[in-house]
Amino acid sequence: MSKVLLTGGTGFIGSHTALALIENGFEVVIVDNLINSEADVVSRLEKFKNVSIPFYHGDCRDEDLLNRIFQEHKIEIVIHFAGLKAVGESVSFPLEYYENNINATVTVLKTMLKNRVHKLVFSSSATVYAENNPAERVEGHPLGCTNPYGWTKFMSEQIIRDTCQASSQLNAISLRYFNPVGAHPSGIIGENPKGVPNNLMPYIQQVATGIRDYLRVYGNDYDTVDGTGVRDYIHVCDLAEAHVAASKYLQNHKGCLEINIGTGKGVSVLEMVAAFERVNNIKIPYRIEARRSGDLAINYANASKAYQLLGWKAKRNLEDMCRDAYNWQYNLQKNKT
Repeated sequence: MSKVLLTGGTGFIGSHTALALIENGFEVVIVDNLINSEADVVSRLEKFKNVSIPFYHGDCRDEDLLNRIFQEHKIEIVIHFAGLKAVGESVSFPLEYYENNINATVTVLKTMLKNRVHKLVFSSSATVYAENNPAERVEGHPLGCTNPYGWTKFMSEQIIRDTCQASSQLNAISLRYFNPVGAHPSGIIGENPKGVPNNLMPYIQQVATGIRDYLRVYGNDYDTVDGTGVRDYIHVCDLAEAHVAASKYLQNHKGCLEINIGTGKGVSVLEMVAAFERVNNIKIPYRIEARRSGDLAINYANASKAYQLLGWKAKRNLEDMCRDAYNWQYNLQKNKT
């Protein structure tokens, strides 16, 4: 049974990936500094699957901590999620993003090589694609970013490529996520950001459950179907399964790859709001505000490479995303009262 280290493993994507890995026969070890997540995620996963998950509360920029984890566990694969992730926030605090995200990638790679761990799945982003590409992003398209968050992913991918080139034993896959949403259908885990949400779906969820009065829609003058931004929203459980597929691929293949993970379909902000209202029979009030710096008009995936190499494709639809997201948020609020 292969053992996988998840950096940032208590976060939204990390926790769902931990669950998917366990369901596919992997053992999981988690390290997280809990900046944007809670430690009780681990106990919920353990109870749900009746397993023990070693958890280390700490920062993956801490070389001594990572070395200790590698010494205490026979890690075969590292899935590197840990990092700051809000586009708008990165524009306001670029140095914090560069210092955190890039140093984390460098430290993970250094300690992996030191401890002879040679398989890496990296949590990258569709923000690495240059703005003037066609709306349907393909892996071979020119790269270039509109915000510091994107540049940290761009630079981390380059660092990984260079390290693979210098160390022929290292094999890596950078998964370029589009827009993860939803929650596990059980309602035991989901997205629960601290503070004001930076992403659309958790903001809608909080409006739906009365935490916030209305949704802020940033811009309605884009050249899109209804003037609002269009994104490729992917169910987080589909995304988690992509990490399982990438981990299995690395067990039998060598190289350094970049792969899009999305549905291949674009959905506007207002289309998402309408779907959420329809599926959950609830009204989501919203207000149009000015565009955010760094946001693109349209961005969706060509995900054919993921299917060709990993045998993976998204299975869940928009209705699944909206239903599971609301179910999670509803349960979360109910348990707090």
